[in-house]
Amino acid sequence: MPKLREKQRQLVERVGVAHEREGLNPAAARILGMLLVADETEHTFEEIQAELGLSKSAVSNGLNFLLSSMSIEYITRPGDRRRYFRSALPHWPDHLSLLLKSKLQIMHILTEVHQQRTPDTEEFNRHLAELLDFMGYINQEIPKLIDKWKASRQ
Repeated sequence: MPKLREKQRQLVERVGVAHEREGLNPAAARILGMLLVADETEHTFEEIQAELGLSKSAVSNGLNFLLSSMSIEYITRPGDRRRYFRSALPHWPDHLSLLLKSKLQIMHILTEVHQQRTPDTEEFNRHLAELLDFMGYINQEIPKLIDKWKASRQ
């Protein structure tokens, strides 16, 4: 059973608050924090529940959300029916690519919104056009940055 040291508990809380500010619910944010901070990298449902003092439903909902968002993954072990949850940190390039694709979908919808806007709201329309331009720029540049970063590590 993992036991977080006091400094680790404080760090889990800080990570949790930071993720809450990004829109995660408190339980999911703390689970993600624990999976990032704890010395052991894989934890069972029961270990997570006991360590964080969360209800079964809070842990279940948090894990399901984190799994669906691909922030975490689980493994199984031969002869053990339990699932062991861990951060999906090693897969961050894939996660970033999926995030960019979802932002691109939003960008297409916002482009349609921009085309349907009344010309009477010039300033608002200009800000929306700037946002679309920036989103397009980011969408082009981030894959290049990842490739450049990978090349710099070789």
